[in-house]
Amino acid sequence: MSQVYTYADVAEHVLPDDCWIAIDGKVYNVSKFLDEHPGGDEIIYELAGSDATEYFLDIGHSDDALKILKTLCIGELDLNSEKVQPKKHQVLHEDEKSRNGPQGNGYIAVFVALCCLALGHYILNE
Repeated sequence: MSQVYTYADVAEHVLPDDCWIAIDGKVYNVSKFLDEHPGGDEIIYELAGSDATEYFLDIGHSDDALKILKTLCIGELDLNSEKVQPKKHQVLHEDEKSRNGPQGNGYIAVFVALCCLALGHYILNE
């Protein structure tokens, strides 16, 4: 008999190095697969800690994807357990910020562009 997890159990696993999703009554630890996911890791981050059945089925995954998914299965989902929202996004967004670099770079680019325009205007009008 395989391990049985509740929705609350799954909802606890929302970090990039500890990422679980539920699909069709089974629970998967997809942490090691994030970098390999052909659709990018962002979609899995968005679904981390939740039941992703609808999203998974809507995409129409290949037979190879189903084989990979089978290797990531860690147990069954208790479908009668209380559904809870994953405790996420605050930590994930902090991680995304570090991956995407410092915020506010757009303002710096605009400032530099305006300085260049002002300098060009000054030089042309002398």
